[in-house]
Amino acid sequence: MTETAANPGFPRTGRSAEDLLAELRGGRDGDADWRHGRTFSLVYNPADEGLEHLQESVALAYLHENYLNPFAFPSLLRMERDVVAMAADLLHGNPQAGRLSSGGTESLFLIVQVARDHARTTRGIAEPTIVLPSTAHPAFAKACKYLDVREVRVPVGPDGRADVVATEAAVDHHTALVVGSAPCYPYGVVDPIPELAALAAGRGVLCHVDACLGGWLLPFLERLGEPIPAWDFRVDGVTSVSADIHKYGWCFKGASLLLHRDEELQRHQFFIFDGWPGGLYGSATTAGTRPAAPIAAAWATIRYLGEEGYLRLADAVRTASGRFHEGVAAIDGLQITGDPVSGVFEIAAADAGVDIGAVADVMDDRAWHLDRQQGGLHAIVSPSHVAVADDFLADLAEAVTQARTTASRGRSATYGGIA
Repeated sequence: MTETAANPGFPRTGRSAEDLLAELRGGRDGDADWRHGRTFSLVYNPADEGLEHLQESVALAYLHENYLNPFAFPSLLRMERDVVAMAADLLHGNPQAGRLSSGGTESLFLIVQVARDHARTTRGIAEPTIVLPSTAHPAFAKACKYLDVREVRVPVGPDGRADVVATEAAVDHHTALVVGSAPCYPYGVVDPIPELAALAAGRGVLCHVDACLGGWLLPFLERLGEPIPAWDFRVDGVTSVSADIHKYGWCFKGASLLLHRDEELQRHQFFIFDGWPGGLYGSATTAGTRPAAPIAAAWATIRYLGEEGYLRLADAVRTASGRFHEGVAAIDGLQITGDPVSGVFEIAAADAGVDIGAVADVMDDRAWHLDRQQGGLHAIVSPSHVAVADDFLADLAEAVTQARTTASRGRSATYGGIA
């Protein structure tokens, strides 16, 4: 096959490391600039050079290890157990009932699998379902598709939170799991977890709190005096919690956590197989081979920051969020949807004269990377946004002025994508 720019084919000869690195650096010109506060999702930037250098060193130190066999690399086993114990202390959970995963999608995949198998083995439900609000993350739908579980999505109330009455009406003898978010991704509001958990417990159903987004932020906002609704294992009836360390835990990508209330529930997560000639195969997560670097980085990040560091970063997120909220409120034609916790919010049009898609087009042209939702523009705030808040709000105000006279170019709402 002839090698071309469009179809490089398999290389006949190797190239020097210097040449390849130069090409990699040159090929990033069109990538989003997360280092300078221009993005509002995908990368959670603590703006801490010391932490960044530590994580790079840890990644290099554990670049080649494979956590498929924890007994071959006991340092990784020890670090995973440490991270689980530290998270359990933070979330008032069980330090013996948790595992790390590759991200929120895998954590949610695992809890759907656990709920399915728990319902089948303990309640005799052949075709279990899960009940969740319409704002719950698409990873639940993805897990249900792969695991042949039916999901039942129910409406949310005017405040964007799960509707407890609608949830109760949807729960039946097939229900294996009730889900709430802390907070939900689209609006940044925390679902009424105590009511959902009580409903689930009363029906003998598991209750999962998806705190992939807020699990490493809400505890510190609470300690800073923010009015955070009850959501973690302090709530009776909550049987599991997911929390991404690579979001507001400030680790690099590939580190999430799934905690169960007890070890018996966690056992449904394990897979063990000896029906082949290759020896006993066992795993506690979906993946077999598991990269070591995110595990080591999660351990190092939490140890590096400690409570003091997490409080400092949470306060910076709170400061930036406050400036964005005040600034958006001062722009005629825009509003923040609902009453979100610090860190996550949607910017929506406040009157029919503002085409929010056209606003997004202008912000794109000015190199601000905001995600488009069906009802507005989505933002997730990091400490790096403190320094750029004024510039962002000035551009946003001008974008609204232009949007009143310019139609949107028609880009659809997008969170992820298939290339």
